[in-house]
Amino acid sequence: MKKYKSLQVIAASALAISLTACGSGGDSKSTASPAAGASATPATGKNITITFQNIYPDPTDPKNGMLKKIVADYQAKNPNIKIELDSLNTDQQKLKLKTQAASKEVPDITVVNPAAQMQPFVDAGLFAPLNDMVEQNGLKATFQEGILNWYSFKNNIYALPDGNNIGVVYYNKDLFKQAGIADVPKTFEEMVADVKILKSKGIQPMAIGEKDSWTGSFLFMNVLLRTNGGPGFLQAVVDGKKTFNDPAFTDAVSSFQDLIQAGAFQEGATSFDYNAGENLFKTGKAAMYYMGSWATGGIETSSVNGKVGVFQFPTVKGKGNPDEFMLAPGSAFAVSANSKNLKETKDFLNYFMLNFPKEAFAVKGAVGLAQKVDGDFKAAGYSDMAMDVLGLFKKVKGGDLAFDNTMNPGTAQGHLSSIQNLFVQKVDAAAVAKEHQTAYDTNKK
Repeated sequence: MKKYKSLQVIAASALAISLTACGSGGDSKSTASPAAGASATPATGKNITITFQNIYPDPTDPKNGMLKKIVADYQAKNPNIKIELDSLNTDQQKLKLKTQAASKEVPDITVVNPAAQMQPFVDAGLFAPLNDMVEQNGLKATFQEGILNWYSFKNNIYALPDGNNIGVVYYNKDLFKQAGIADVPKTFEEMVADVKILKSKGIQPMAIGEKDSWTGSFLFMNVLLRTNGGPGFLQAVVDGKKTFNDPAFTDAVSSFQDLIQAGAFQEGATSFDYNAGENLFKTGKAAMYYMGSWATGGIETSSVNGKVGVFQFPTVKGKGNPDEFMLAPGSAFAVSANSKNLKETKDFLNYFMLNFPKEAFAVKGAVGLAQKVDGDFKAAGYSDMAMDVLGLFKKVKGGDLAFDNTMNPGTAQGHLSSIQNLFVQKVDAAAVAKEHQTAYDTNKK
């Protein structure tokens, strides 16, 4: 676990340094940009099928179209290779991969999250090292400095990430104006008060897709980042310096429940998956939406484009620094160690990742990529909202990782279930802390 603590500095540094260029009006030149249009070495011989599990199922998400375009281009260049897409939302994909991993039938390419979440798959020998493949066609040089460390174990790279993001609050300016709210909240207490105002005006205050339980956890962890006075609460638990009974944790639970009990989220929030929750905001049916900056592209190409602004997660009870963000090294593509077409699968993934930044940029989906972006965002027609998000990247002074990227899977599952339950019923903060401590004590190694 100590490895992850040191890497938080690397992630924050990568976010702050690489994205400063992205928002500066066109100086973000990738050192490996000539390779972006490179094609893979054409495969020869028998017809083969490569199964490509991914988390881009939403046709309104720019990355969905980008995925299909790259696949179509590759298949045109390699007519004997068929890429079979298995597009699922995040929680569906996680569950399916667990089942596939248990029977050692992992797809040729699948999706994993960094650090603690992917380690069990690596330890089980299910993923192929990608060290050789990332050296081909200059691919390694396209990634932000330090980002691949989150996906590496014992000097081997096992997955290639699609993003490197921060948690932000998106808000609908028109709905704020309708409710008579002139300014974005500077404190969490002001946010709760705004929720009550919006509710009183018949406006849905916030949207969330809590059927996919990581969404509520991601928001809760930003509250904890503030009540703890800064990053490192989970690491302190791992190091034996704190327990979940610490006031920082119980204060976070209490504040989080204040938001829920104020009526922040739509009725039946736990029955809305990620896409359904996000679509409430994208169709103008909710005033606020807390999510990773990867949501920018989908919002920008939705009906609320031009009406949306962003703000940093505020202080909680006077604690925390808004320049410390929830850091989100992205989901990543891993290759099955048991693939029957290992070489061809690696060749395709190499091609896919080389073309990823260029194609994502073209469809307004390049905010928060794990790779360097060659292009002028403003000149390409990215919205003021997108430029504001890029501006927030420049403010990053560190932060924390998601709970399930930090703790072992057993503890993480206990946490996800416990936080999800808060959307259904109010629970004493001390009882929530006890649930977490029991899960940690039961699952720690």
